[in-house]
Amino acid sequence: MRLPIVFSVLLLVLTASASGADDSSSLPSGDVVAARMMERDTQRQALAAGYQGMRRYILDNELTHKHAEILVHIECGADGIKHFELVSQSGWKGAYRHVVNKMLESEAEASHPDVRSKIRLSSENYEFHMLRSALLDDRMDYLLEVTPRRREERLFEGRVWIDAQDYAVARIEGEPARSLSFWIRSVHFTHTYQKSGPIWFPAATESTTVVRIFGATTLTIDYFDYKPHLLPSPDTARADAEGGQKQ
Repeated sequence: MRLPIVFSVLLLVLTASASGADDSSSLPSGDVVAARMMERDTQRQALAAGYQGMRRYILDNELTHKHAEILVHIECGADGIKHFELVSQSGWKGAYRHVVNKMLESEAEASHPDVRSKIRLSSENYEFHMLRSALLDDRMDYLLEVTPRRREERLFEGRVWIDAQDYAVARIEGEPARSLSFWIRSVHFTHTYQKSGPIWFPAATESTTVVRIFGATTLTIDYFDYKPHLLPSPDTARADAEGGQKQ
């Protein structure tokens, strides 16, 4: 009686393996997913004239026993250019001047169209390789391996989760494509995103930077109160225009 049972189990395993292979081969290629992602991203951007929100930066370094919390307001215009304003800071006073402010200046510079196009998650800047499908927060995603086409500081290498329904970036894990400094031994980061209406906004960032002298510094960024500046619908715009003419 044992032999038929063993044979049945083996048959089930082989069937499951074959089924898994068929599922994998039926997935779209990384290039196809990337193209759909860029197309949907353009459509989503057309729905809003920028956005605003809040960020909380939390920095910790165990070796130096330093801790800081910094609150920042962000305003992004219809042109995609970002502007930041310091709201409050506590703890290590040098954290904003030496770390966060430099990050914000770099991000603001990167938001300009001429720079943004060179670092965008696109086929012009990255190669995309399909790994598998994956479940993330109860939504099906495509898990892609991304490789930068150029070794530049603002590019990264790692993995990207693309929502299979909206073709929006849901999660990124990786490290810079090039070392940021001789003093920095390694940087690893994780970005997560969440859907708010038709728009996907950042939810959290976690990163660990290992510096040769000061050891590891962890940075956590919480994103909250993000709101898009939604454009009026054609009907609303028409009604506003007619109302203006009557006045």
